[in-house]
Amino acid sequence: MDFKPEGTLINSEDNLRYISSVNGLDEAMQLNITLEARAVMCTGEHDLIVELPCGKGIIAREDGALGIKDGTIRDIAVISRVNKPVCFKVVGIEDKDGSVTARLSRVKAQEECLSCYISTFKSGDVIGAKVTHIEQFGAFVDIGCGISSLIPIDEISVSRISDPSDRLAVGQKIKVIVKSVENGRVFLTHKELLGTWEENAAGFSAGETVSGIVRSVENYGIFVELAPNLAGLAEPKENIMVGQSVSVFIKAIIPEKMKVKLVIVDVCEDGGYILPMKYFFEGSHIDEWKYSPDNSSKNIVTRF
Repeated sequence: MDFKPEGTLINSEDNLRYISSVNGLDEAMQLNITLEARAVMCTGEHDLIVELPCGKGIIAREDGALGIKDGTIRDIAVISRVNKPVCFKVVGIEDKDGSVTARLSRVKAQEECLSCYISTFKSGDVIGAKVTHIEQFGAFVDIGCGISSLIPIDEISVSRISDPSDRLAVGQKIKVIVKSVENGRVFLTHKELLGTWEENAAGFSAGETVSGIVRSVENYGIFVELAPNLAGLAEPKENIMVGQSVSVFIKAIIPEKMKVKLVIVDVCEDGGYILPMKYFFEGSHIDEWKYSPDNSSKNIVTRF
């Protein structure tokens, strides 16, 4: 079975067929198939009510998320699912006078995801994920069936950002790398997918004027991001603030020093245009990633 973040299955042809009738729900229950539908309410007892085309589903509080039963996860993990897709297994069906109520378990779907998918992760595996919410210290992502993991802010990109929302958005589908698995916890990184210094620098040439975002203002100069894994240093300039979109002239690109020398030409009042994130690595596993050029005095390497 292919395990995906919640919301991936909800509009698929097979999922819609199973949730649209009592017979479909019964078939899914017999075959132990994971389905998805939208949670429309959380009761005062923290049971989730799920909207089904053929009736309604109920996910009892303790079946709402792994960790609720033993207290390692707070009830907000259930409450926050309202108006969002939830995955589940059908565990019972009641049909009285044409009124269908299905008993559902999100925990059973998550347990299967853990045992059949997440438990197989190895350091360096590249997996799909979806951003679920953002905090100052990092971005939480769904790595399968609503199971959450964190990308720390310093693992999102090489170019430093002040907040994960500078790079990622809730609902965004991304790729991540399994950095390690320790005591059942999955640790993630992201920056190694965004290219080496040379791969990013290859998109620019001295003499060009391009767009960028101000990421840091120092006494000796201004760091401007040209791409998520590439920043250059511009000469000091008054009235420049972090987060501004600017146009910059590229004076020089120096691989052996991993430097891009810039001059700020103008501030873009309308926000300007920044190239979207680009993944340079497209494989399913990576053992080693070297950011720095071979002729550089610096040796920046990630080994998985």
